[in-house]
Amino acid sequence: MFVILVYDVNQSRVAKVLKLCRRYLYWVQNSVLEGELTEAGYKKLKYELSKIINKDEDSVIFYTFRSTKYSNREIMGLEKGGQENIL
Repeated sequence: MFVILVYDVNQSRVAKVLKLCRRYLYWVQNSVLEGELTEAGYKKLKYELSKIINKDEDSVIFYTFRSTKYSNREIMGLEKGGQENIL
C-alpha cells in the first residue's frame, strides 16, 4: 500500500518521530513522509509511533492508498527530501 504520513508533534519528540518514520518511508517535506509499505510494516510503524508520541499533545495522520495508479504528485517550488532512507 502507498502511505502518506503527516505529523505535528511536540518539539521534544520531533527528532525521534522523524528518525523512526525514515526507517519505513521517504522524507519529502517538513513533517511529511511517503512510500510503499506492506500491511505488516504499516502496523509495525503505527505501533512504534504509539510508543513515542503523547496522544494528548501530538497528531499523526496516515493517508493510505492501495496503489499510486490513480494519484498524481506535482511539486511547485523547491523539492525537499528525497527518495533515500539513509539518515
